[in-house]
Amino acid sequence: MTTFPTLDAWLTHLESAHPVGIDMGLGRISQVRDAMQLPFACPVITVGGTNGKGSTCAILESILLRAGFTVGCHTSPHLLSFNERARINGEMASDADLLSHFEVVEAARLSLAEPVSLTYFEFTTLAIMSLFASRGLDAVIFEVGLGGRLDAVNILDTDCAIITSIDIDHTHYLGDTREKIAFEKAGIFRPGKPAICADPVPPQSLIEHAEKIGAELWLFGRDFRYEGQAGSERQQWSYVGPTMRRSALAYPALRGANQLINTSAALAALEALRDRLPVSAQDIRLGLANVELPGRFQVLPGKPAIVLDVGHNPHAAAVLTQNLGNMGFFPYTYAVFGAMRDKDIAGLLTHLKGEIDHWCVTDLPTPRAASAQELETALREQGVIDSADSSVTRYATPAEAFQDALKRASENDRIVVFGSFYTVAGVMAYRKSQQH
Repeated sequence: MTTFPTLDAWLTHLESAHPVGIDMGLGRISQVRDAMQLPFACPVITVGGTNGKGSTCAILESILLRAGFTVGCHTSPHLLSFNERARINGEMASDADLLSHFEVVEAARLSLAEPVSLTYFEFTTLAIMSLFASRGLDAVIFEVGLGGRLDAVNILDTDCAIITSIDIDHTHYLGDTREKIAFEKAGIFRPGKPAICADPVPPQSLIEHAEKIGAELWLFGRDFRYEGQAGSERQQWSYVGPTMRRSALAYPALRGANQLINTSAALAALEALRDRLPVSAQDIRLGLANVELPGRFQVLPGKPAIVLDVGHNPHAAAVLTQNLGNMGFFPYTYAVFGAMRDKDIAGLLTHLKGEIDHWCVTDLPTPRAASAQELETALREQGVIDSADSSVTRYATPAEAFQDALKRASENDRIVVFGSFYTVAGVMAYRKSQQH
């Protein structure tokens, strides 16, 4: 059996072990799961959607931990360290925690009459499932990687599925309309189990699939909603569900206009699972006050204002634009921007170009990325020119782009880092290196 002494060595091996990085289908991974005999006695919550998945997972995790439950939470991708993908009771799993479960997966894979190969995501997701199963936790939360129906996470039978939002992304794998994408995402629904959709305008294909399989569909606006506005004097809001109301809630510690929808979806899931995972109003308040998630409209302390946002599609860009607009006045806004070539870059820029004056565009360390030159061309096509008040400059790395933005920005300006996990991770790694 192949085995490696360190987590890094395993991950390097997995990056090249399967012929393609994304290989949709559950046939191979299901064979390995069956050989592993993965039992979860506790409730399993799966979270899919185009945007808002990570935030929704973090909100659920934070509230359940405040309620005294032991919780496993799997999210992806990671920003600085692979271990971010597996949290147990709010702490990242250690290399040692993970290593033995990588070996469990490899042993199960090789035990098959005809061993199959697994993608990086499939193999690591199974290892994290194995780790969580070994700990006898009270609840586990799994973020879906891509789509839903054919995603590795979907080998688990969920007790409650959440879909946060449905927008155009990953069209190569999921289809090029919201109807097609919604059908793929609705693949995580299960007969007789709560299926929560937080998208305010759910495609008909999602509703029809839920009805066809007999899932218990909860729709935002129909079955659950939030009430109360930012700008109300007390900055409070209420969750209203089919059987319960949670009043006088504070805004979640995650910033941004869309977080009340994500929080409502999390509270709907907890309402649906209340017999098995009861939480009090105080648990919810403390959970919302203490939730943290790097890179989701994260505004760093100090001047100039620095905003980190992993948003990388037009829907996320529209939300980012709204959030930036709500921050007040800044003489100039600098963007550190790098993105994947398969994204709707023109759509992203259409939303954001009104909020940004100076663009620092960067290459990213992956073959999927658009080059800085391609990003500059896209900005020029949208009419961005070089003048005292606007510019486009190119850089080889996010760190170099960020350093230059820092040099040029006054303390009253702001810098927005966005477009990809890689862009935000590059700047976070640079800032961390400067702190030592």
